[in-house]
Amino acid sequence: MDGMILTHVIGWGLGIVLFFAALVLYNEKKSKQATIPHMILRLDYLVILYTGFVLLWRYFDASGSSFTVQAIIKGVAGLLVIVCMEMILVKMKKEKSAKAWWIIFFIALVITLLLGFGILPMGFLPA
Repeated sequence: MDGMILTHVIGWGLGIVLFFAALVLYNEKKSKQATIPHMILRLDYLVILYTGFVLLWRYFDASGSSFTVQAIIKGVAGLLVIVCMEMILVKMKKEKSAKAWWIIFFIALVITLLLGFGILPMGFLPA
């Protein structure tokens, strides 16, 4: 596995952990303490976006790649996951309902994971 893919996967893993840490703290009405993992998560978004862009660029760079459309869909779904994570946390902080964002989050997450790990050739699950 190449270093950029590994950095991207670790970034997502860290992002999910930080997301749920902030989520638990917001649920417990500890808004001040939740700010720390929330801000670190925002920095992690930058790592995820950078490595994701580089990986997407590799599909464009490979002339004649038949996976370009799937890579674009995965990129859009990944962006949607990040947007949903941020909107869910902001809604939780303001103590508003985030039900619609949760639904979009899970759909986009499933699409991202299936494309990233299973279908696209840079993934490592058997096809």
